[in-house]
Amino acid sequence: MKNKLSQCTKKIGPGFITGASDDDPSGIATYTQVGAQFGFGQLWMAFLVLPFMISIQEMVARIGMVAGQGVTAVIKKHYPRWLVFVFVALLLIANTINIGADIGAIADAVHLLVPQFSFAFLAIAFALIILILEITVSYRAYAKILKWLALSLFSYAFTLIIVTHNWPELLTHAFIPQIKLNREFLIGLTAVLGTTISPYLFIWQSSEEVEEEICLGRTSVKKRRGATKKEIKNMRWDTIIGMAFSNLIMFCIIATAANVFFQNGIFDIGSTAEAAEALKPLAGRFAALVFCLGIVGTGLLAIPILSASASYAIAEVFDWPEGLYKKFRQAHGFYGVIIFSTLVGLTINFIGINPIKALFGAAVLNGIITPLLLLFIIKIANDKSVMGKYKNGRLANVMTIATFLLTAISAALIFIL
Repeated sequence: MKNKLSQCTKKIGPGFITGASDDDPSGIATYTQVGAQFGFGQLWMAFLVLPFMISIQEMVARIGMVAGQGVTAVIKKHYPRWLVFVFVALLLIANTINIGADIGAIADAVHLLVPQFSFAFLAIAFALIILILEITVSYRAYAKILKWLALSLFSYAFTLIIVTHNWPELLTHAFIPQIKLNREFLIGLTAVLGTTISPYLFIWQSSEEVEEEICLGRTSVKKRRGATKKEIKNMRWDTIIGMAFSNLIMFCIIATAANVFFQNGIFDIGSTAEAAEALKPLAGRFAALVFCLGIVGTGLLAIPILSASASYAIAEVFDWPEGLYKKFRQAHGFYGVIIFSTLVGLTINFIGINPIKALFGAAVLNGIITPLLLLFIIKIANDKSVMGKYKNGRLANVMTIATFLLTAISAALIFIL
């Protein structure tokens, strides 16, 4: 039994961690607001976006495995460097804003549990802890830490079980879409879509597939090029499990908010801290405690992934030494970007910027980046000189083009609405 469990956890890799990181505190805030505002009305989104998430994440992971490099490095070979630099700069800005919001959410959650510690102390402490772990711990050990942190997301499944009293109503709404053609409902759909399909996830998973190969001793790009059928198969299952897990948690958070807030006439939740505080009188202290612990776990998981994904992208543009498997002295620029984005994100919490407005700004940037980045990725995935026998098939192209159209419409709605 122990050996089987060990074999299963070894197969869980970048795909699972990527899916879990998608449910970061800012994502939790979005799902909570959607549940509070529309009740069960947008639960069906968890099922709609799942195949699109799987298709794009499988594609970027496949590019990383077959090309032996992260997505940004591959794109740079086929497009002008200045254009790639613009995308990377926008990604860094969006990720830094998300990091700031996530650090604030963790500090708020712990402050609710332990009010003796100030928000400022907790925010600084968590930022430093994350930086120290990311810089000093080896990739192999750090990947294990991230896997365990991902399990904290089950707290939202437990919260849903605690607060749900009418399962037939919940499941009916989950499988029968309710669509309202008004501004508020469309903004909610756009927010959910922008939260689930994000550029940093593309870059992180492709780069981590490369890190996994480096751990196997394939230290040069030449050694990493290509992949076996078994490796591709394992990656696909890892990705499917990761994205399914991500959307299960999205489902649980929206449903919890609908059960607790919408049905009690609370239609506006400004932050994860507000949600946890409001849960106490409505669902009990235990539900609030579990919700808070989930915020802490997901924040500790997502922040290093946000900072590292921006760092991978910038390092690949400038041909810097990169990778969490390297020591700080071997990759100053790579770790420098991680430190910069984390510390700048931290300062957002102390200079009077409204975190919700900042997150909306980040969503706008992601809305611009995502469809354009997808165009480049789709072209590379269909390039036989790069992908060989693992280039996109017909089904992959249909799904990824549909994902492009969905994200492009979402981006247009951000500006129209």
